[in-house]
Amino acid sequence: MKNKVLSRHYLLSIIACFSIFSFTPSLKAQALLPYTPELNSEFLDSYGSQLLQDAIQLMRFREFEMALSRAKLAVQLSPSHYEPWFILGTLNIQAGEINAGVKALQEAKKIAPEDSSVLFSLGNSYFQLGDYESAVKELQAGLKFNQEMPQAYFDLGNAYFKLTQYPEATASYQKAFKLEKEFWPAINNMGLVEYEKGEVNKAIESWRKALTIDQNQAEPMLAIAVGLYHQGKKPEAIQLGKEALKIDNNYGDLDFLKENLWGEKLLADSAKFFQNPEIKPLVGKKSSSPKESNSQ
Repeated sequence: MKNKVLSRHYLLSIIACFSIFSFTPSLKAQALLPYTPELNSEFLDSYGSQLLQDAIQLMRFREFEMALSRAKLAVQLSPSHYEPWFILGTLNIQAGEINAGVKALQEAKKIAPEDSSVLFSLGNSYFQLGDYESAVKELQAGLKFNQEMPQAYFDLGNAYFKLTQYPEATASYQKAFKLEKEFWPAINNMGLVEYEKGEVNKAIESWRKALTIDQNQAEPMLAIAVGLYHQGKKPEAIQLGKEALKIDNNYGDLDFLKENLWGEKLLADSAKFFQNPEIKPLVGKKSSSPKESNSQ
C-alpha cells in the first residue's frame, strides 16, 4: 500500500485540527494520513482562528471550496502564524493542488521549523509529487522531534521503497508496527518489499500476518493469492483471489495495484494470475463502493 496510508492515493483525508473535531479516517495500506497541528492560546483568541474552525467544519462536510476560501483569508489575517498555512496546504493537497500545498507547507515550516506535524505533512506531500528524496528528508527531520508517530515511519518506509532502498524501507515499517500493533499496512508493505527481493515465502508470511490483524483486507489476501499462484499452488490461490476481489474488485486493476506500491515483480505475476479463466471474469471492473477498513 501507498498511506496507506499510504492512496486513493491518496490522497489526504479530511483533517481534524482541534481535538474536539477529531475523527478516524478510513484507509488502505498505502494511504497517507494527514497530521494535526497544535494551536497556541494566542492564536486561539484571534479571528483567524475562528476562520480556521469554520474551515475545519466545512472540511468535515466536504465543502472544500468554501473551506479553502476561509483558509486563504485566515492566512491573510494571520500570516505570522503557522497554523493557517498548515491548513491551507492541507486543503490544497485535498483539492489535488499538490504544488500549491507544498508551497503553503513550506511557509508553515519557515514559521515552525521544529513542528513535526508540518514536517510530516510536507514529507508526504513530496511523496505525492514523486520527489521521494525530499520526502525522506522531511520525514526524517520530523522524526527527530517526534519518534512516536507510526504513520510517519510508514510514510518514510514508502518513500524508501520507491527509492528501492529496501533495508531502510523494511526498518521503517518495523518501527511503525512496533509503535502500533494493529497497524496491518506496515506488515503488508513489508511483504511488498520482500516480494521484490525475491523472498516469496517471506512475503506470503507477512501478508498472512496482516490478515491475522484484519481478516477482511483485500490487498494482503490478493497478494497471497498471487504469490501462491506463482508457486504453482493454484487451487488455494484461486479461492483466495476470488475472496479478495469479492471484497474489493478494484484490486483487479493493475494500475490500481501500481498506485498501491505493488512492485514490478508482483505486478507481472498479478497479470499472469488475472489471466486465469476463473479469475479473468472478475477483474477489470472497478467497484462503485469498495469496502475500506480502519487500521491506524
